[in-house]
Amino acid sequence: MKSLLRTVVLSACLVAAAAAQQSSSSGSSSSQRDHEAALKSHGDHAMGFSQDKSTHHFYLFADGGMIQVEASSAKDAETKNQIQMHLNHIAQMFADGNFKIPMFVHDEVPPGVPVLQQKKTDIVYKFEKTEFGGRVRVTTKNAEALHAVHDFLRYQITDHKTGDSLEVSTSK
Repeated sequence: MKSLLRTVVLSACLVAAAAAQQSSSSGSSSSQRDHEAALKSHGDHAMGFSQDKSTHHFYLFADGGMIQVEASSAKDAETKNQIQMHLNHIAQMFADGNFKIPMFVHDEVPPGVPVLQQKKTDIVYKFEKTEFGGRVRVTTKNAEALHAVHDFLRYQITDHKTGDSLEVSTSK
């Protein structure tokens, strides 16, 4: 009888532990969904165009990197124009050491930002139009600034889940 009671109690504990773990797991995925929803909402507001109508890419190069955003539809001239205005503005803001937009979008200071602000005179941000949007090419010859550029871009890749490589590419 004691053995049966122990088995029942042990089984109940195992079931309770499994339920708690499942609840905890669904809580973390709920938290992840909340983060992604906030990221999208903040992005829509701060960038001036729908994240659902655009595609972001971030690339790491030996001399810096690139932020590229394009309208998802070739026929969406409005989103393309909004992207171009945003990226031109971003290039100017980043050159001035102003990273308020990514801090708002991500609800935190992204890695690399303090060094990017400190080394702003050692970094060049150049906006270029593309057929469906635009890009900001980031270059530097300063090793500390380069490391910060890569940290910042890797964070963007990871948080936006773009699937872009976290490795430095030799092609531009």
